[in-house]
Amino acid sequence: MDTKFDQLLDFPCFQTFKIMGVAHEQLPIDVITCLQEHAPGDYSPKIKPSSKGTYHSLSISVKVTSKEHMETIYTELSSLELVRVVL
Repeated sequence: MDTKFDQLLDFPCFQTFKIMGVAHEQLPIDVITCLQEHAPGDYSPKIKPSSKGTYHSLSISVKVTSKEHMETIYTELSSLELVRVVL
């Protein structure tokens, strides 16, 4: 992943990740478990259902320490089975 996060942000900083995935009770659990591995913290995501209720959008603020750390979090969250998009 070749991003320009290091040019746009001053690390360490808090970054809000938006995760969109299948509307399933396991989605927030999987996301928080993944984040605890890479950026341990106390997380309480904001969850919004889609208009049809098929998908959920989670917003979570995470303290990232470097460009590489941020890229790792994006990659790991994207690889989760229930996740469709990470912004």
